[in-house]
Amino acid sequence: MLLKILNSFALAFTTIRANLFHTLLSVLGIVIGVAALVSILSLIDGMEKFAREQIASTTSLNGIIVQNDPYNTINGIRIRKDSIPVIGYDQFNRLGASLTKPAKTYMRWTSSQEVMVDTIRVAAFLVATSATLEPGAVVATGKGFTDEQLKNNELLMIVNQAFVKEARISNAENALDRKISVDGRHYKITGVISNESVSPKIYFPVSLVTSAQLQSNTPEILVEAEKTEDVTILKEEIKEWLRSNYKNANQDFKVITNDFRIEQTTQAFLLFRIIMGLIVGISVLVGGIGVMNVLLISVTQRTIEIGIRKAAGAKRRDIVLLFLTESITVSVFGSLVGLVVGVAGTEAIIPIINTITKIPFQVAYTANTFIVISIISVLVGVTFGTYPAIRASRLDPVEAIRHE
Repeated sequence: MLLKILNSFALAFTTIRANLFHTLLSVLGIVIGVAALVSILSLIDGMEKFAREQIASTTSLNGIIVQNDPYNTINGIRIRKDSIPVIGYDQFNRLGASLTKPAKTYMRWTSSQEVMVDTIRVAAFLVATSATLEPGAVVATGKGFTDEQLKNNELLMIVNQAFVKEARISNAENALDRKISVDGRHYKITGVISNESVSPKIYFPVSLVTSAQLQSNTPEILVEAEKTEDVTILKEEIKEWLRSNYKNANQDFKVITNDFRIEQTTQAFLLFRIIMGLIVGISVLVGGIGVMNVLLISVTQRTIEIGIRKAAGAKRRDIVLLFLTESITVSVFGSLVGLVVGVAGTEAIIPIINTITKIPFQVAYTANTFIVISIISVLVGVTFGTYPAIRASRLDPVEAIRHE
């Protein structure tokens, strides 16, 4: 059987070589369709790769965010809840202690208002944090908070360079030990962070935030796993801790991992890939019809040959195999040409895209793209070669030999 199949493919190559120009014209639709499909799929793969890199570079994939959900959805309308269970500083410490995998924990509560430094008013963002400041905030001058200071509710603050500038303080060193007045309380500046924020920002112990403030503006918890593979485990532990400590945890809290952005991106590109593939697939369909047309003409032209083969003992399945192998060979040939054209065209387009957008975007070729092309070439050959093959196999040998 294997020898018979190989002989059929050898004969198919001989037939194609004898009618090369005719074959090229007949598979032009497949060439165009496959070239377009390769270009579209590789460009989408490149876009997905670029999006993944951007997400990974701007967010921590090891981060788990715990937020309150202060709204109920009733009849499609979001209505704020009368009361919200919140995570206070003590609960935050217990949550961190319950985790079994290495991770950094951050608690963050934000507000904005005017504060007083000596006689100068400064509008600033107020950020209440745990002893570990938010990611990216590094104390360059002075020192930060300690857990002991948070437990003692000491009135301390850390400011950024933008605040120092707005408060008209000459430098970071001169800012240390100055007093900041907020709501009748006088806080001491203990440190200055070295971030590049253009807005004045003040950090103070989250233990000083009142229950009323937490209710009106809920805090955010960030757990940053040491290893990416621990994120799933930590996420489940956080959910279990919330369910154990809050009656309606599933309705009142959201536990979000940053990988959901990649999942959403992947789903969006998958949908885009399918839609564009179906649109471009029309060209492949047209190419398949061209292959079927060529084979039908070939059946007519080779009627006497078919009659002689059947008279010599060839069975119907032998004739079907002969034309199916020819159809598959033509389709694979057209797909290979289309693949080369698609890759060359895509490589020519990329520099133009980079020049116009000023984005370092690169095309990506994946194994899935080449697998799809291989499957399509075989499917087109089988699908559009079946009818001509069956028609050829049904010819009466006597009538076929007498055909002129």
